[in-house]
Amino acid sequence: MKHVMYGEKSLLMDDDSADALIEYAGVIAQTGSGDTVRLRAAGSDGNAVEVVFLLNASTGLIVESASAQMDAPTNDDAVAEIRRKIDLLRNPPSSVAEMLEDAPALVDFDDIR
Repeated sequence: MKHVMYGEKSLLMDDDSADALIEYAGVIAQTGSGDTVRLRAAGSDGNAVEVVFLLNASTGLIVESASAQMDAPTNDDAVAEIRRKIDLLRNPPSSVAEMLEDAPALVDFDDIR
C-alpha cells in the first residue's frame, strides 16, 4: 500500500498502481508530453474513489510507503496500459509501418471469404 499525494488530495493506492503512476509521470516529464490516467484508490476517509490524474511536465506528485491496514482497490488493466505507454515513450517505434504491425487488425479478411 502506498500513499499518493496529488495537489491537495491524499490517496491510498496499491503498490503496483502507485509505482506505475509515478514512473509514468517521470517519463512524461522527460519527454515533455502529457496524458490523463484514471485509477481507483481509497480516499482520505477510506472510501473507494475513482481519480483522474493530469500528468505533464509540471505535475506535482508524491508517492510514499504507507502502513494502512486496509486493501486498496487494484487497477490491473490500467497499470498494464500505463506500462504499455511507458514502453512506447521509452522505445518509440522506428516507423509508422512498425506501429501498424503491432496494431490489431481492423478487418480479418479470412472472415469475409
